[in-house]
Order: sequence, then structure tokens, then C-alpha cells
Amino acid sequence: MNDGTPEDPTEFGSDFTYQVEADDAGKRLDAVLASRLDTLSRNRIQALIKSGDVTAGGRKIVEPKYRVNEGEVLTLSLPEPEDPEPQGEDIPLTIVYEDEHLIVIDKPAGLVVHPGPGNWTGTLVNALIHHCGDSLSGVGGVKRPGIVHRIDKDTSGLLVVAKTDQAHQGLSAQFADHGKTGPLERAYAAIVWGAPSSLKGTVDANLARSQANRQKIAVVKTSGRHAITHWQVKERFGPEGEPAVASLIECRLETGRTHQIRVHMAHIGHPLVGDDDYGAGFKTKINRLPEPLKGVVAGFSRQALHAGLLAFAHPITGETMRFESSYPADFNELLLALRKF
Repeated sequence: MNDGTPEDPTEFGSDFTYQVEADDAGKRLDAVLASRLDTLSRNRIQALIKSGDVTAGGRKIVEPKYRVNEGEVLTLSLPEPEDPEPQGEDIPLTIVYEDEHLIVIDKPAGLVVHPGPGNWTGTLVNALIHHCGDSLSGVGGVKRPGIVHRIDKDTSGLLVVAKTDQAHQGLSAQFADHGKTGPLERAYAAIVWGAPSSLKGTVDANLARSQANRQKIAVVKTSGRHAITHWQVKERFGPEGEPAVASLIECRLETGRTHQIRVHMAHIGHPLVGDDDYGAGFKTKINRLPEPLKGVVAGFSRQALHAGLLAFAHPITGETMRFESSYPADFNELLLALRKF
């Protein structure tokens, strides 16, 4: 998310462990780790191997080209970042709910959730550190907000963030469980090109970093991470009697992988409007639209995705918390223009 919950086990100062399966036996160490870790580039993994942060069968391995063996236990220790902790910044926030344990934010499109390369400042984390101040009692021993799920920079909508270590652990467990045994719900509104032939369906397709472009995610037949998206058509747009130009889809996540909804909808032939990464081939459709719709779609500068529903059990009280977010102005303008077509 990202349009969902990134669940990569690699956080600064933590370990990732993987026992080599038969399909990976004989492959390069760096390639195997890259296929299992969505958040780290292969170059970053190679650097970690060379710096002695990876072991195989308890032995430190410093050669990225080392060939792994079936049953061998690989351990990657991600060291603490050398960059300083994020600083608080006075960035306006739309707060939906807040207590001493957690805070629910309605994130605008364009706001990055967590500091990272190219975005060390101006993020949601910077804003929360400033807003929460001393009410952050510490996550992992540091006064910082506990991010348990993320949505992409250009996706708008609801996020819950922990303010205490106990809340962080409780929320993390719910997101790891994907709502199988609790009230966790995540629903997104997406405007996609065209219209599926049926009114609802499920995409069950593993996801992994694209081998062609490590900044993108791709559907893979083997390996990768299990990903399931349930979708339902809410509206179809276009002249009566003709194929729909676009549709409003509700997507519910059974898993939360990086770019999950965007990749899954593109996989079934209906990428999100405005998604230059996964729907670039559909941009020519804009030129065939009449005005003023053509201008509205051309001016929509992000993927048409909004995290409109979030429900979870309060990690301390156990109470079911349920929040809904209205469409932001740009999303609503796009919908209104499509409805007039």
C-alpha cells in the first residue's frame, strides 16, 4: 500500500530467517534473498552480504554468488540505519480518532508514510512525531510511532498507527492474521479502466519484485508471496449499449502486499486509472474520451485508489473500531465526470 499492509520481516535491527526449499537449492544467495524480501533491492542485499550481515547454516557468507543448499538456514541481520532518527515536522494531519494508545489518520494523496531514500523528511512519521510529542511512550524502546501498515504515497485514505509498544504488538498481530480470527477489515475504492465481465471475483496470485524493474511488483507463478484480493463492481461508466470505459470497484484485502490492488487489477486486465506504473498501456484511451471527461482524466495525476474503510479490534480494550473515509476531492471529481459520460 503502499495499497495494503507491507509485511516484509525486515525492519532495522531485526533478523530475517529462511530455510532453503528444494526449488531454491543451487541458486545464488543474493538472488534467493531478493526473491524473499520485498523491501530490499538486490544491490542492497549484496551490500549486506559483503558487509558480513548474512549467515548460511551459521557460517558468515560474504560472497553474493554463494550457491545455497536445500535445508540450509539463511539469516540476514539488518543493522540499524546510520541516518539519524526522523525529526518531528509541523505537517497538517486529518485525525479521525486518537487516544493514549493509537491514532487513526485520513492520509491525503502525496504524503509518504515512512522516511526512506529520497523522502527522509516531509512524511507521515515526521508529522506524527511532531503531533504526538510526549504521548509516544515508545515503540521498540524509541519514542516513535508504530507503523503497522502502509498505503502508497499517491493512495489516499485511512491508516492506524500505534503510540505505545503494547498497542504496536496488538495491532501488528491483527494485520499479520489478515482478519481471519478478528474484526480486521480493509476496503478500498478503485476506479479502473474497462469493466470485468462479472460483478465480483477474487484474484489469487502470488506477488514478487519484478525482475525487469525492481521498483515494481509482478505476478509470479512460483515463489513470491501469497496475495488475495476480493473485488466487486459498484458502478460502470460509459454510453448505454457500449462497453464500459471505466468502473468503480471495491477491493477487500485478504492479504496486504506491496502494490497488491494495483498489480492484481492490472493482472486481470483492468488497471487503475492514473496508474503510470501498471497501466501505462491504457493512457491512449484518454485521447478517445470526449471533453470535459478527457481533461479530468488527463489531469488525474495519481492512481485512483482510496482506502475508505478500516476496522480492527482496539489492541488494549478489545473494542471493535470501525472508520470510514469519504472520497477526496480529486477522486470525487473523477467519479462525477465519469457519471456524466
